[in-house]
Amino acid sequence: MALTLPQGRLLPHRLADVSFGHVVAATLLLLGLLLGIGLATRQPPAETPYLKIAGAGFMFNYRIADAYYGFTVYVMKPVKTASVIEATFEDPGGGAPIVVREELSPRARQYGLRTPPLHGIRKDRPYQVRVRLLQWGDGAVLHDERFTVASQIDDAVMPKAPLTIGPGYMRNPAVLPDGSLREAPARPAEPQSTPG
Repeated sequence: MALTLPQGRLLPHRLADVSFGHVVAATLLLLGLLLGIGLATRQPPAETPYLKIAGAGFMFNYRIADAYYGFTVYVMKPVKTASVIEATFEDPGGGAPIVVREELSPRARQYGLRTPPLHGIRKDRPYQVRVRLLQWGDGAVLHDERFTVASQIDDAVMPKAPLTIGPGYMRNPAVLPDGSLREAPARPAEPQSTPG
């Protein structure tokens, strides 16, 4: 028994009633639709940047009294192996800019670059970062981008010394339970020699 459409046509209710022409027409329609979506969402390779910054921020590790900032970057286009991502970070302590370099590997697409431990980080102050992609061989600059990173807290929250030491995070004996440092034992006064 077939179902009747309003125009009086019969709708096939069995797979055997579908002809090869119906399958070809449906397939071509689907392929045309997918091709149209692909062309509409395609980004021309010339407009794709070499690098894409995925995220940046400050990290405070109170256990080891360590604070730094950095970012994660994705390589979006093929580049020569051994090309270099170079990041220049503003030093919150007021020193010379900190330069960090990471050599590209054919096995990796994502890289994380960060500063060494820092001091002088201030809340809500934007710190400048410059990222460059240098091509291996001739040193040509393929990508050059600048952005800022701001911390939500000051480094004043960091303890004066690491709270833990060693690979097992053992409590640091120099730090009291309230986070203050033990005072070093007073050194005995050296005897004064009298001339004579």
